Amino acid sequence: MTDEPEVLLDRRGRIGLITLNKPMALNALSLTMVRAMQPQLEAWAADTDIDAVVIQGAGEKAFCAGGDIRDLYEGRGTDYGPTYYAAEYALNVAIHSYSKPYIAMMDGVTMGGGVGVSIHGSHRIVTERTLFAMPETGIGLFPDIGASWFLPCCPGQIGMYLGLTGYRMRAADCLYAGIGDIYMPADALDGFVAQLVSADGIDRDGVDAVLRNFTADPGEAPLAAHRKAIDRCFAGDSMEDILARLAAEGTDWARAQIDILAGKSPTSLKVTFRQLRLGPTIEPFADIMQMEFRIADRCFRGHDLFEGIRAVVIDKDGSPKWNPASLDNISTADVDEYFEPVAGEPKFG
Repeated sequence: MTDEPEVLLDRRGRIGLITLNKPMALNALSLTMVRAMQPQLEAWAADTDIDAVVIQGAGEKAFCAGGDIRDLYEGRGTDYGPTYYAAEYALNVAIHSYSKPYIAMMDGVTMGGGVGVSIHGSHRIVTERTLFAMPETGIGLFPDIGASWFLPCCPGQIGMYLGLTGYRMRAADCLYAGIGDIYMPADALDGFVAQLVSADGIDRDGVDAVLRNFTADPGEAPLAAHRKAIDRCFAGDSMEDILARLAAEGTDWARAQIDILAGKSPTSLKVTFRQLRLGPTIEPFADIMQMEFRIADRCFRGHDLFEGIRAVVIDKDGSPKWNPASLDNISTADVDEYFEPVAGEPKFG
C-alpha cells in the first residue's frame, strides 16, 4: 500500500507533466486517475503559461497496461461500468482534440486504456521496452478507447488483425502500423523532457525539432513479413470469411492465427468485426466514442466480460467459458444489440 497519488500532475517550466503512478499495478488506469486528469488537461489548455503536455508511466515496466479491470469485475451489478466508460471516453475525446502538443511516452507495456491516453496525442514515442496490444477480445470485451478510429487507420488490414487477435507489437511494428510516431531509446527519455522544459516557448514544430535530437532506428518490423497474408485474410466480409481465408492460406502462420482466434470470445469477435468496419464511416470522433460507449455498456451487462476477467485476472485458470461458445450461435440480431442506443447515455460531442 502507498499514500502516493495514483497520478501525479506537475508543472515543469512551460510543460505540464502527467505521471501515471501505480507501477506495482503496471499503472492500470482507475476511475480516480481519469477524474484527476480531465480537469487538469482542461486547465492546462487554458493556461497561457503551458505550451505542451507530456504523459509518462512510473517505473520501467509499463506506461499503462490498461483499464483497471479488477475494479470492473468488482463493480458487476452496479453502475460502475458505464460510469467508468463515460469518464474514460470523455478523456479520450479531450486528448484527441487537445489544442496543444500532447506527447505520450509509451515506454513499456501499453495496452487498452493506456492506449487511450497516449495514441490520441499529437506525438507518440515508443522505446525498446514498448509492448503494445489491444487484447480485449480475450476478456470478452472489444478494442475500445477510440480503436474504431485508429485501428482502421493502420495500413491495409493490420487494424482488423490487431483488433481481433490482440497481436503484441514492439517498437518497429508500432511504427510500421502507424501506432507510434518516433522511436527513442528509453534512456533518452529524461533528456528529451529536459530539453522540452528548457525551451523558451515551444509549439508543435518546436516539439518536432527537439524530437529529431533523440530519434533512432528501431530496426525491421516483424509484422511486415506477414503483411500480404494479413491483407488477404483479414479483408474478409465476416468473421467466418476471415477464418475460411486463414484456413485456405494453409501456412503455419495462418494456422496459428486460427488457434489464437479460437481462444477469443466469439461474441467479442463478431462485435469487433462490425465495430471496425463501421468506424471509418462515422464522424466526428465524438460519435465514434458514442458507439463505443453503447458497446461497452452492453458488454458490462453481459456474460463474457466477467467470465474473461475471471479466467485471466481473478482465478487465472486461462479457461474462459464463453456464452455463446461458438460463432455459429451468434445471430445478426445478437450483434445488433451492442450498437443500440442506451437510455440516458452521455454525450461526447
